[in-house]
Amino acid sequence: MGAYILRRILLMIPTLVGIMAISFLVVQFAPGGPVEQVIAQIQGQDSGDRLSGGGNDMMSQGTGDDSRYRGAQGLDPEFIKKLEKQFGFDKPPLTRFLDMMWNYIRFDFGESFFRNTSVIDLILDKLPVSMSLGFWILIVSYMISIPLGIRKAVKDGSTFDVWTSGVVIVGYAVPSFLFGILLIVLFAGGSFLDWFPLRGLVSDDFASLSWPQKIIDYFWHLTLPLIALSLSAFATTTLLTKNSFIDEIKKQYVITARAKGLSERRVLYGHVFRNAMLIVIAGFPSAFISAFFTGSLLIENIFSLDGLGRLGYLSIVNRDYPIVFGTLYIFSLMGLVVSLLSDLIYTWIDPRIDFERRDV
Repeated sequence: MGAYILRRILLMIPTLVGIMAISFLVVQFAPGGPVEQVIAQIQGQDSGDRLSGGGNDMMSQGTGDDSRYRGAQGLDPEFIKKLEKQFGFDKPPLTRFLDMMWNYIRFDFGESFFRNTSVIDLILDKLPVSMSLGFWILIVSYMISIPLGIRKAVKDGSTFDVWTSGVVIVGYAVPSFLFGILLIVLFAGGSFLDWFPLRGLVSDDFASLSWPQKIIDYFWHLTLPLIALSLSAFATTTLLTKNSFIDEIKKQYVITARAKGLSERRVLYGHVFRNAMLIVIAGFPSAFISAFFTGSLLIENIFSLDGLGRLGYLSIVNRDYPIVFGTLYIFSLMGLVVSLLSDLIYTWIDPRIDFERRDV
């Protein structure tokens, strides 16, 4: 097992570099970079200087033309060069990529282009919101999925199985953000009821509330986002649990246990459950990460939750590349580690599985 873990860790290195390289290459051809963002604000919306000083003087002095950037006509070339140096675009792309990867290896993600703070501080500041969503989505979806999946397996082909399958399929098919909008319209003062808050994870007066009131306020704000995200989250686990239980129920050891006169409950939970839940439990780490970071982007924006999803969206819109690449690096690394962890959990739950005899 030690050799397998070492091979997987070594394989993470080129995989991570490849993900970052492809993303970096795509960004090089994407229009509207940070330099163009500043130029657009200077020329149009904002005549203020984003640099530490002297920008307006540079604007008034020059009449140069730098055709590399849209809207740069009439700006002093020296001013453009100063912008490029500020954002690191005065170096060749390969040099910038190698410098970025060297810094990322040491977990130095630099500072945001436009927020005047370090990327890691921004991530740590927004992480609790996304973790709150992810944790409770995972708990709620597993609490619904596993009992429902077991019940569907036991009642396979019955009326209960048919209509619950319809509900599960509809829940899986409806996008979470669309269902979130529907919940806002119905229950957050859109057009009908005004039972739940429209934005934020807590109220403005949260600090002054007592502990019981804080708990109530927290879940009051969390209710609609959780419902919206859980709708599709529980569908996959439900069907996975059902199919896994059906496969186990058909095996010979279950027939033997029933022949010995064991009760159906003891057969189901004393023998079938441990084997059937192998694939569900082993997938827990990946579901854990997915619940934190997948699907939260639109939900956080719809419900104005200041988490990692919203941070990532705004950084892409504003071309704040240190945040974009920093979060991409962290999420990719976590995904690779979680993939390895899932394999290790497989072997821990079922020692018969031996990855040493398989190719990586």
